[in-house]
Amino acid sequence: MLTAEKKTKIVADFKIRPGDTGSPEVQIAILTTRINELTEHFKSHKKDHSSRRGLLKMVATRSSLLKYIGQKDVKRYQELISRLGLRK
Repeated sequence: MLTAEKKTKIVADFKIRPGDTGSPEVQIAILTTRINELTEHFKSHKKDHSSRRGLLKMVATRSSLLKYIGQKDVKRYQELISRLGLRK
């Protein structure tokens, strides 16, 4: 579960300007953290299909946001995926 302290730290790490909480970079970082936590959850709860649906929705949302950043600014996109370790 994503606690308020973890979320605040993620926002502080990925914000573009002071007071920034809704930029695509911040949203993608939060979604990535939640996706990673759910992936760990599924290692011990293989039949939790309702949570799996939520995971797939989060992955689709993150994909859309990544696509948006990639179209707007390729340099920001490359930097973000390298910081998050999404692609090799």
